[in-house]
Amino acid sequence: MSVRLRKWKSKEGKVQEAWWVDVKFQHPDGRVERVRKASPVNTRRGAEQYEREVRQALLNGSHTRGAPPPEVPTVRGFTERFLTYSSNHNKASTLAAKQQLLDSHLLPAFGNLRLDRVGQADIESFKARKRKEGLSPKTINNALTVLRTLFAVAVEQEVLPHAPRVKLLKAEKPEFDFLTFEEAERLIAAAEPAWRTMVLVGLHTGLRRGELIALQWDAVDLVAGRLVVKRNVWRGHFGSPKGGRSREVPLNAVALDALKAHRHLRGPFVFCDDQGAFLKNDTCRNAILRASKRAGLRPIGWHTLRHSFASHLVMRGVPLKAVQELLGHASIEMTMRYSHLSPDVKKDAVRALEPRPRGTYGAHGAT
Repeated sequence: MSVRLRKWKSKEGKVQEAWWVDVKFQHPDGRVERVRKASPVNTRRGAEQYEREVRQALLNGSHTRGAPPPEVPTVRGFTERFLTYSSNHNKASTLAAKQQLLDSHLLPAFGNLRLDRVGQADIESFKARKRKEGLSPKTINNALTVLRTLFAVAVEQEVLPHAPRVKLLKAEKPEFDFLTFEEAERLIAAAEPAWRTMVLVGLHTGLRRGELIALQWDAVDLVAGRLVVKRNVWRGHFGSPKGGRSREVPLNAVALDALKAHRHLRGPFVFCDDQGAFLKNDTCRNAILRASKRAGLRPIGWHTLRHSFASHLVMRGVPLKAVQELLGHASIEMTMRYSHLSPDVKKDAVRALEPRPRGTYGAHGAT
């Protein structure tokens, strides 16, 4: 057999394994040359590809005995290329999250391993270790997703022929907090005058905090009663909204009247400081905490207003598809977390099977 899997135990008793190629080649002069080498890509398919390359090199005379196999970088060595790729394709917030997960979790665990030496056992050990450290399945999955993407980029850039399988942990759907209708009214009443319109618009449009901060008057149509979410800000970096797409959100009478009364000439930003500059994250965070405390509520953030907007719509019977479009979710699965709030959904579903009065369409085959 030209390709085989070798297994052995390390000094620590850990089982190691590697794919090797074993090629016998007869030269035109009758001389037989045998090449036995570990595959630079530690998978069966990688070893089979390497075996073909060795045979071709022997055939055309380019093979040199003892020549080192193609160099495969370590995970740490490939990280710079991965982050360069990510900076070209991700938002600043996503790039920062990847960097943090790499520095805190992935590089300490895999950094010194060659990309082709990271196997299923290493990944499963990483999961077990992080669970023992008390990390939530969601955080572990976030790190695993970055690792999986790193391998995919390595394949795309032809550093690896195949990526190892990275299986995520089963994780419960994250819980979310939202305000009741009565709590929302209390929050609006308790908010400081300078912040009341921003709180109200957040509750009635579902905009994210970064979208509220980046909202400018050129995206608000007070005549047609709508706004277009086309900007987002994260730590001073302005860009497109999450998902990379703008969306239109109609303004109900409450939000429209509040924005008309709020109209100012201090600058392009709808919500700004006294000099017209955009608001800072810490300033916004402290404002919503003060308002929730004055309203006698638990501490909340601006994202709670977004959850409240979606929850209130579903509780009032708005279809999930419409809620998805208003929130700007890329898939309906993200919006399905609110589905349990829909009134009488299960009851209406089973009632659809009840017999209808004779003579109506669908009852006992009648038309």
